[in-house]
Amino acid sequence: MKTVSVFFILLSTVLSVCCLPSRAGAAAAYAVADGVSGHLLATHHGDERLPIASLTKIATAMVVIDWAEHGKEDLGQRIVVPSSVLRLGGANPVGFDPGDQVSMRDLLYAALLQSDNRAAHTLAEHVGRRLAGRSRQDEATPGELFVAQMNALARKLGMTRTRFLNPHGLDHEESPFSTANDLVRLTNYAMARSSFRFYVSQKQRRIQRNLPDGGMVEYLLVNTNDLLGSNGVDGVKTGRTRKAGDCLILSAARPPESVPNPDGTHTITPRRLVVVVLGSGNRFAEGGELLQRGWRLYDEWAARGRPTGKNKN
Repeated sequence: MKTVSVFFILLSTVLSVCCLPSRAGAAAAYAVADGVSGHLLATHHGDERLPIASLTKIATAMVVIDWAEHGKEDLGQRIVVPSSVLRLGGANPVGFDPGDQVSMRDLLYAALLQSDNRAAHTLAEHVGRRLAGRSRQDEATPGELFVAQMNALARKLGMTRTRFLNPHGLDHEESPFSTANDLVRLTNYAMARSSFRFYVSQKQRRIQRNLPDGGMVEYLLVNTNDLLGSNGVDGVKTGRTRKAGDCLILSAARPPESVPNPDGTHTITPRRLVVVVLGSGNRFAEGGELLQRGWRLYDEWAARGRPTGKNKN
């Protein structure tokens, strides 16, 4: 009787394991890292160059935010959606059309929350035109000048295996590419900015566009990140194209660690994880699994004193 009981216990254990969601290794590549130091806790094909779809828009947003902060530009300023958005093709769920006037802030929300390609393109064209006045690249278009800034940011961050070709990530012609490890660098840079963190932490956002005929239309953006708000997830971005498959970047935070010092003060250490998933068949299941695994690895790493060494990303 005891033997039979043991057999059924073992059988139920095996079945429970078999019924778990697909493991994280099913993704083409992934990386899990400390969101403060960039130290890699786990990686799989982390340096493999892959298409990244709309994860590109993180770099787009940061070029816009950096440009606005450096030049003291008002992100509330309304800019005109150019006719060149018609060349993008594909769906237009938010409804941006040539001639519409939209604030730069609302375009950032649309690009980051609902991954709107026309929003990203409009931002790039506007900033690129402003850059053109200071550029020596006389033959470069506004869009090319903007993408040059995206690649300059990548070089600055040490993203040596990344090439941006456009501000939206569409890859029906040439394919922009990056790596899971490089995207950790980009994400840590972006999440260090309070303005960017606020954008990507919003589950919904109501935006407005002024029509050429003087009318006004409101639209409720819904964040495409299904894990936002669960298990400490406070961002960052989804992406999907046929070439790239399903992609996801998550950021999750826990309360800071407070360690008392002999002099009565405390050392406060932020605790944040970044998870990058590329080429996934089930990005949210895999991202959630990697997040759980990442916190276990983080706790082990923290217990060893958070050594960085060679694995610092």
